[in-house]
Amino acid sequence: MELEAAKMIGAGIAVLSLAGAGIAIGNIFSSYLTGAMRNPSAAQKQFPNLLLGFALAEATGLFGLVVALIILFAF
Repeated sequence: MELEAAKMIGAGIAVLSLAGAGIAIGNIFSSYLTGAMRNPSAAQKQFPNLLLGFALAEATGLFGLVVALIILFAF
């Protein structure tokens, strides 16, 4: 296998973390909305947890993107 082909395959596998991040963000927001509809008075108390979960899930996806870009352009 040539080096360029191996780089492309490795970068493609690294970018799969973006799909996981998208699924995680959808689950986070759907769980928040379900909880907010059941108990609207507790929604404001759970909003910081929503933002923290969103940030951590998005950071995971961005780390995967950075790894893919490093594989493509640094090696």
